[in-house]
Amino acid sequence: MKYLLVLAIILVAVWLWRKGRREELQSRTPPRPPAPPPDSIGPPQAMLRCAHCGLHLPASDALRGADGTAYCSAAHRRAATH
Repeated sequence: MKYLLVLAIILVAVWLWRKGRREELQSRTPPRPPAPPPDSIGPPQAMLRCAHCGLHLPASDALRGADGTAYCSAAHRRAATH
């Protein structure tokens, strides 16, 4: 009988503890959603392939050859003309 009483007290204590934890969690404010990243990336750009080495790079970074082909650097543009 003594063990039954101890078990009942432990169960009531656990129930009260869990009830308090549940109320504590519900009273907390939900976390704020993360802020959207700034628009520093910009819109997508067309990618071009270097005629000398095959490297893909944005069209704004490409150097154009005399015939309109794209190159990744001035050295590759010079190498293609020689």
